[in-house]
Amino acid sequence: MMEKFLQWLEEKFMPPMARLAEQRHLRAVRDGVISTLPLIIIGSFFIIIAQPPIPFLAELVAPYVGDIMIPYRLTVGLMSVYAAYGMGYSLAKSYSLDGVSGGVLSLATFLMMNIPLNVDGIMEEAAGAGIEGAEAMGWVLPMGNLGGAGMFTAILSMVVAVEVLRFMKKKKITLTMPEQVPESVARSFEALFPAGVVIILTWVVRVMLGLDVNAMLMSVFAPLVDLSGNNYFGVMLPVLLITLLWAAGIHGVSVIGSVMRPAWLIMLDANVAAVADGASMSYGDGGVPYIAPEPFYQWLVWVGGSGATLALALLLVVSKSTYLKQVGKFSLVPGIFNINEPMIFGAPIVMNPILGIPFIIAPVVTTTISYFAVQLGIVNGFTVMAPWTLPAPIGAWMATGGSIAAVILVLINIAIALVIYYPFFKVYEKKMIAEEQADTATV
Repeated sequence: MMEKFLQWLEEKFMPPMARLAEQRHLRAVRDGVISTLPLIIIGSFFIIIAQPPIPFLAELVAPYVGDIMIPYRLTVGLMSVYAAYGMGYSLAKSYSLDGVSGGVLSLATFLMMNIPLNVDGIMEEAAGAGIEGAEAMGWVLPMGNLGGAGMFTAILSMVVAVEVLRFMKKKKITLTMPEQVPESVARSFEALFPAGVVIILTWVVRVMLGLDVNAMLMSVFAPLVDLSGNNYFGVMLPVLLITLLWAAGIHGVSVIGSVMRPAWLIMLDANVAAVADGASMSYGDGGVPYIAPEPFYQWLVWVGGSGATLALALLLVVSKSTYLKQVGKFSLVPGIFNINEPMIFGAPIVMNPILGIPFIIAPVVTTTISYFAVQLGIVNGFTVMAPWTLPAPIGAWMATGGSIAAVILVLINIAIALVIYYPFFKVYEKKMIAEEQADTATV
């Protein structure tokens, strides 16, 4: 039965998913968003400093919260700005166009979707009230749509800007410079006409027609964000798809992450913004608005990597099979740091009916337990994008703002995964021992 299912995965499910993984626009979204992760990781740590889990420390830093939060506001608070450039650069390169031009045009298109405000009048009133420096504000760009809330607009801006650049380049509607002009300067002038088109187009749409594209996109994608962030079946769906793809030999996180990561970042940004505004770390009324941004999966579900394979590595280390014992030895240390390709391709798990079943079941069970643990307020919500190579208990502690319950839940999930993997491991071990003995007998 399982072999027929894996055959169906390989023949029917795998080909379209493989094509989806290589779709240039999704690949550009993946690469562009990933390029912002170092900034998001570092910036989100300042939430812990500004909102420490220890009351004494929270009281100590309270007068300085505004200053402490500045790195967060200029990293996580501007994530869509950085992503717009990175996505535009990646998509342009995929078309063999100038990456810098694609990135700049994408960024300009995104910024044109946001109308700056002239606050001189407001500042004059503030200056009259004695607020120092208020008169120097002038034009400002509101930051509300420059963070996670603007991610879908950044993606649309990337597509519009780079496709205009590609179309005009293909039709030779560009300004060609003499050969004596340095290449970098020539490339800049080649983007002159496309820049005029995208700027005028976005100006007409956003300013002249008054269409709030960001609000429209957020209303369209709000059900997706709510479904994947707070609905049990919506939270479970990425887990099933990722493990199914891995079982068929496709990097599940690369495929599903390309589609889901913009929504996950919107959830994380909303959680962080809520805590920065004084909300509690727990999910629900008065707390963070979303259960399952990406760190939820990283620290509570993918313990040791996709499939919760740290538990399997622990079992293989003590295996009576010589081969499996060796796989366990070279997989355990990477698994502690959430790198499980040696396990997936070494055991192997790919196209292996015996290990494929617990590889899917274990994350389903741990996702269920973790979902209700966060929903019921037993474990804090997620507000920090901790580095994914941290050992899971440490990463979960950081990502939840110092929740000891999250650390305990990680250990519980490892134990549950051990129980689920164990009977399948014993069946596979027996099979491998028999093969090893047969090989020895033939020698």
